[in-house]
Amino acid sequence: MGRRRKGRLIDGVLLLNKSAGMSSNHALQRAKRLFFAAKAGHTGSLDPLATGLLPLCFGEATKFSQFLLDAEKGYRSTFKLGVVTSTGDAEGEVLYESDASGITREQVAQTLEHFVGDIEQVPPMYSALKLNGQPLYKLAREGKEVERQPRPVTIFKIELLGFRPGPKAEVDVEVHCSKGTYIRTLAEDIGQALDCGARVEQLHRTRSGPFDVARAVSLEALEEERGDGLAEQLDHHLLPADTPVAELPALTLPADSAYYFRLGNPVMDPQVYRLGDEGDMVRVFQGGHGEAESPRFLGLGELDDEGRVAPKRLVAATVAT
Repeated sequence: MGRRRKGRLIDGVLLLNKSAGMSSNHALQRAKRLFFAAKAGHTGSLDPLATGLLPLCFGEATKFSQFLLDAEKGYRSTFKLGVVTSTGDAEGEVLYESDASGITREQVAQTLEHFVGDIEQVPPMYSALKLNGQPLYKLAREGKEVERQPRPVTIFKIELLGFRPGPKAEVDVEVHCSKGTYIRTLAEDIGQALDCGARVEQLHRTRSGPFDVARAVSLEALEEERGDGLAEQLDHHLLPADTPVAELPALTLPADSAYYFRLGNPVMDPQVYRLGDEGDMVRVFQGGHGEAESPRFLGLGELDDEGRVAPKRLVAATVAT
């Protein structure tokens, strides 16, 4: 028999406001202990220097974390001009310095415009991308550098929020970007375009998919709220397990159809034709009994052209909505 997992079988999504100075995994483990959760995972790491929104998935919600990994992101960041580091941020070794006092706000604004749209980025060596199973950052710590292929990303918006001139001028920006965008690389590329170099001084994630950091809670606040009490008193912070896929249409099945759907069988339902086209994904629920009982989330289903929905990713029977 396998070893029984320690912790509570809870399901849901926590919007965490990560503090600076800790890794995403450290933040995850602290939150997992606070909730005494048996299973948890994060939805895309933040650098230790970075702060802001880090959605954490507990229990069955981890099955849908990829949807938040693939979601668009929003950041506020400060770039320092005239300095290049090994990591692209303030934590790295300084490799090069220059005088950026000649750079003007107008120059910065014009340069930022060239980075809006579809661009290519070379991933930094200090990243979690893997080469032959080895994270690049481990190779970088060993003093090794390997060739990385450019990757396409999209910058939907980059807004200049502030500019402070000087030998090490500072630029405040707000960025709305696609998944896989490295803000450190963006800063370096902008610095190169300005012919002075740049690094990230501060980085704050403001959005991940449909979620805003204004709704997030810090570890410090959770620890203070729990105190010496039980983990259950924090559960009101958890969003439903289907939160990562909340933008998908919902299909509610009657009990008999839900039974066969849960067994892995496609089922017919007249709602299928109005919810989407063949191949579209939907959230599937079992209807509650009476007004007081809410529909129960069963998982994701895929529509076909015969009026059926087929199970694609099911959740355990205990998951609550």
